[in-house]
Amino acid sequence: MIAAIVKSMRPRQWVKNVLVFAGLIFSRHLFNGMDLGRSFGAFLVFCLLSGAVYIINDLVDRENDQRHPQKRLRPIASGQLRPGPAMVAALVSVVVALAGGFALDWRFGAVSVAYFVVQLAYSFRLKQVVVLDVMIVAAGFAFRAVAGTFVVNVVISPWLFVCTILLALFLALVKRRHELMFLEGSGISHRSVLGKYSETLLDQMIAVATSTAVIAYCLYTVAPETAAKFNTHNLILTVPFVLYAIYRYLYLVYRKNLGGEPERVFVSDVPLIIDILLYMASVVAVLYVRF
Repeated sequence: MIAAIVKSMRPRQWVKNVLVFAGLIFSRHLFNGMDLGRSFGAFLVFCLLSGAVYIINDLVDRENDQRHPQKRLRPIASGQLRPGPAMVAALVSVVVALAGGFALDWRFGAVSVAYFVVQLAYSFRLKQVVVLDVMIVAAGFAFRAVAGTFVVNVVISPWLFVCTILLALFLALVKRRHELMFLEGSGISHRSVLGKYSETLLDQMIAVATSTAVIAYCLYTVAPETAAKFNTHNLILTVPFVLYAIYRYLYLVYRKNLGGEPERVFVSDVPLIIDILLYMASVVAVLYVRF
């Protein structure tokens, strides 16, 4: 049963929670042992919280998931994990996560509560509201980034917020497109909101999200306040890695029919993995090494 609970918490999805480290890295606190430890604690809190949300979502969607060609294999939909133990596991995870969150910082705890409440609203109702559904998914990423700044006691950068939510919106829209194309006619019965989208509409929305995300990041790297904060104009050198990552992901979506599970793509596509590592290395070099 423990294995089924862990599987229902979708550990592979926890890669999203690395966003709590964004504030640590861009505040130049990466090599501060105490802040690094607190950020890792924040990462664990969001792993527990998001895991609980996934369990609750699977409980709510159990009947629909049983009609899905892939989701029917999930522990709750397949009957490997009964609803009672699943709910207990979710409640325990939430209690432990929130207790740990408030122990780290009351502001971090408050954001964690807000994240959980919004995700609950999404699971029970908001995921059926067209456009708002993908915006709520994107907001989940923003919550992570904002929360991460509180545990290292730095002020959230408007640029960090904007870039995070635009990139997350891009990923959410791509996922919706994959669901619509993969399920085709049966998609509406599985997720009614898909009937309100079309391939053309999603392609247009993806194009807008992609372009605005790239422009926002480029503006961030050349903004006067960015240069003043980091005492360098070299952050613009990281732009090519961002461009490649987005173009590579679009290639995987439109030519390889991927995109339904972004977390799987980010840990399985070798060129994308190399690019992300190079991006991270370039950011650390620009922010932490004097040229």
